[in-house]
Amino acid sequence: MAVFGQDPRTYSVLTHEFRGDENGNVTSLVTNEVQVTPQGIQKIPGTEKVWPADLVILAMGFVSPEHTIAQQLKLDLDQRNNIHADYGDFRTSAEGVFAAGDCRRGQSLVVWAINEGRGVAEQCHKYLTHRTAGQEVADAFVV
Repeated sequence: MAVFGQDPRTYSVLTHEFRGDENGNVTSLVTNEVQVTPQGIQKIPGTEKVWPADLVILAMGFVSPEHTIAQQLKLDLDQRNNIHADYGDFRTSAEGVFAAGDCRRGQSLVVWAINEGRGVAEQCHKYLTHRTAGQEVADAFVV
């Protein structure tokens, strides 16, 4: 709150689109407010909002991750259908793509997610700062 002047967290929103530039870098995401009804989660009309973004971190919950992103990025999966990335390194089988938390290790305690979040941030930082002068390297993407 010290940075934003108010609580920056937003609840009851559904992300339905990621937008990017011509180089494939994320630039924003599009959300709608939602409500829980007897028919399931429903978008609230007229609540669409575009959020600027340089980085998107997906929180997948307590089931094995949906494979949409893994399939699109052609990521290797482990024997439990989680995204394969070694602990401490967090790199996946795709260049510049990292995985941490439940999508990497499966359902676990929040303290592990916090620990892995810190670890994957450090690995992304190393990846992005170890570019050689004049060499283009794709931006890091965290799953």
